[in-house]
Amino acid sequence: MVELRDLLLEIGTEELPPRALKSMAQALGRDLAARLDARGLTHGPAQIFATPRRLATLVPDVPEAQADREVERRGPAVAAAFDAQGAPTKAALGFARSCGVEVEQLEQADTDKGRQLVFRTTEVGEQTVSLLPAMVQDVIARLPVPRRMRWSDLDVEFARPVHWLVLLYGNDLVATEALGVASGRMTRGHRFHKPEAIRLDSAAEYATALYGSGHVVADFDARREMIRSQVEDAAASLGGRAAMDADLLDEATALVEWPVAITGSFDRDFLRLPDAVLMAPMKGHQRYFPVFAADGSLLPHFITISNIESSNADSVREGNERVLRPRLADAAFFFDADLKRSLDELQAGLEDVVFQDKLGSVAHKAERVSKLAGVVAIAMGLGPEAVKMARRAGALSKCDLLTHMVGEFPELQGVMGREYAARAGEPEAVAAALGEGYMPRFAGDAIPVSAGGRALAIADKLDTLVGIFGIGEKPTGEKDPFALRRSALGALRIVIEGELPLDLRKLLESAVQGYGERLSAPDVAAEVYDFMLERLRAYFADQGISSEVFMAVLARNPTRPLDFARRVDAVHAFYQMPEAASLAAANKRIQNILRQVDGAVPDTVNEELFKANAEWDLAAKLVGIKPRVQALLKAADYKAALAALAGLRESVDGFFDEVKVMDEDAAVKNNRLAMLASIHELFIETADISRLQA
Repeated sequence: MVELRDLLLEIGTEELPPRALKSMAQALGRDLAARLDARGLTHGPAQIFATPRRLATLVPDVPEAQADREVERRGPAVAAAFDAQGAPTKAALGFARSCGVEVEQLEQADTDKGRQLVFRTTEVGEQTVSLLPAMVQDVIARLPVPRRMRWSDLDVEFARPVHWLVLLYGNDLVATEALGVASGRMTRGHRFHKPEAIRLDSAAEYATALYGSGHVVADFDARREMIRSQVEDAAASLGGRAAMDADLLDEATALVEWPVAITGSFDRDFLRLPDAVLMAPMKGHQRYFPVFAADGSLLPHFITISNIESSNADSVREGNERVLRPRLADAAFFFDADLKRSLDELQAGLEDVVFQDKLGSVAHKAERVSKLAGVVAIAMGLGPEAVKMARRAGALSKCDLLTHMVGEFPELQGVMGREYAARAGEPEAVAAALGEGYMPRFAGDAIPVSAGGRALAIADKLDTLVGIFGIGEKPTGEKDPFALRRSALGALRIVIEGELPLDLRKLLESAVQGYGERLSAPDVAAEVYDFMLERLRAYFADQGISSEVFMAVLARNPTRPLDFARRVDAVHAFYQMPEAASLAAANKRIQNILRQVDGAVPDTVNEELFKANAEWDLAAKLVGIKPRVQALLKAADYKAALAALAGLRESVDGFFDEVKVMDEDAAVKNNRLAMLASIHELFIETADISRLQA
């Protein structure tokens, strides 16, 4: 019986970059498991561990050796392996030599290529411990380290200096070396509470030993849940609730090994400032959790996560309050200084800020976005006043780039634009649009709510896409310095999830016109359109939509993303129906038949030319269903239209079983072609469902 053991790999370091910690740990577990798979070593699900001073993974139930496997090699044909006297030829001798045996030890077998010489043997699996060093070194070398560094006089690179390496297989130490450190069975506990080394007798005891002897919660998710719970309790004790977005929670988790929530306060006078101004230094600089009252107003309190269980919590609290005070004072100074400059002054300053060398200044971009936002607003069906507001928002959309607050906190782009516009007396519609102009900012972020915000966000993203593509700087591989993939997906999400009936191709052409003669690449609108369609494919794939469904709709080339999405939804639902496979095959057959026809197919069906019952049956079904389907298609209710068309399955199957379409009688043949063409036209209005067979 094969023995199964747990495999532990731990890399001990100086404090790792918090924003990269989780992704590095996930890659460590995922890649080690993948290499075990590649070597034919089964295992349980990898568990990851990550703290500021360590990356680790525990892979359970790894067998002690690869399974033995039967190997078969095929050689020359028997006819070519022996001469007329039965002596082996050079071909047979060479094959035997390559297998390390004599010709007499080879077998003969009938194969798909005739009778051949065959060599069969059992390949004994290698021991796991002999395979691990190379696998581990490869995994470590390929970790997604954001910025590598060197230390001491070593010729190695990693995110931070490495101090220890643990590689255990069950109870056994696996000897290897990586990142300038030899593997051992000694890990280390909390830097302050338990700084001494901790011996690990087995891989399985890793997390328990660190928790009990090392004062370390090694499991990232468990530590994250501890922080969430502690912050919630601390906020409740202050009479409020904490603002806990996922990124802040992850970053706080990455900064500590033993989390302890500490509450603190700041001067109430700072509450005169907008919430965003206060939250930026709390979250961005200090990784504090702001606290809100039940009515949504910000309270003069915060919660921080300490990495030590201090006997003097008041001292820790006072230290954090002392650090935050000048941060808030700076934010207040920046905000007050920004208010002294008018929007017109800021707008004029954009002339001196370069958007891109070949595309002009940020002022030029704001001017283009203003015009394009108006085009989008009109296409959305907005009235003259709303269109005017969208254009005004576009003109002001980049002003906050010159403010002190955005200079210090770039993530406040748009947020401060809204704040300053509102205080400058701009209409609420303009201020709201400015606050939403960069949305969605990241995967999973909400789309703009206001009509003006949607028009501005779409215009800004399309202008960037067209401009960068137009100078030949489109994304290549993983490189996307202008975040064009995010812009494309963001624009598509706004149109689809906001249910906007916009024609993407026409908007891209309007964006191209905005650049005048600046763009050098040919047919930019078409290139960006194709690029966005690929983002659309990924968007649907994330929702579990198959590539076949996407391609079936793409064949119709609907240029309105909302219409595209409705078709995809309809075809996806149709694809799940039992009638789908048969009707998809029938549609492919119909297309092939119609493709072979010379000349036009008649528009009408003549019942007097029917010869078979199957013709009458299919014609009757068509007469009954066609008006209803046409009405549904006119209303763009593609899902109901395809569901109705599914009712043709039995009649279509019967028709092809009983009827020869290409009859010798030309009139009969053309009549049958007319009926098939009528069916094809009803289906093709939504999508080319013949592609569902792929």
